[in-house]
Amino acid sequence: MTSRDAGDTAWVLDPILEIPHVRAAVLLTRDGLVSGYSAALSQASAERTAAITSTVQGACRTAAAAFADQDNADVRQVVIESDHGYILVVPTAHGTCVAAFGDPEVRLDLLAHRVHSQVARLAEKAMAVGARGADGGTAA
Repeated sequence: MTSRDAGDTAWVLDPILEIPHVRAAVLLTRDGLVSGYSAALSQASAERTAAITSTVQGACRTAAAAFADQDNADVRQVVIESDHGYILVVPTAHGTCVAAFGDPEVRLDLLAHRVHSQVARLAEKAMAVGARGADGGTAA
């Protein structure tokens, strides 16, 4: 199962999609825009999933801060369990999120490990990109 991508994002999602019983995955911006998605989803489903995932992330950050009696909180992951399976959402430090859906038979520990590994690789790649200057070119 390969991912459909708006850019070069297949390398992020494909290792997640190789896990048995993982059905779909989406790479999205924190504000809910799709950066890439798996072939199991139509573009409309990917966009809807991204928008909902973004809203869930925001609600979880607010809930975590409220429970801790703080002004804000960073969420490391969100796990949703339903009768259809599991959704795992992991944000990156660079404003994106990886969300994956596995059926009830998925090994949640393996899914979590793989998603977190891919998020770490995404962060490494983001840090390796050179800083841009004020004119949009690479800073000297």
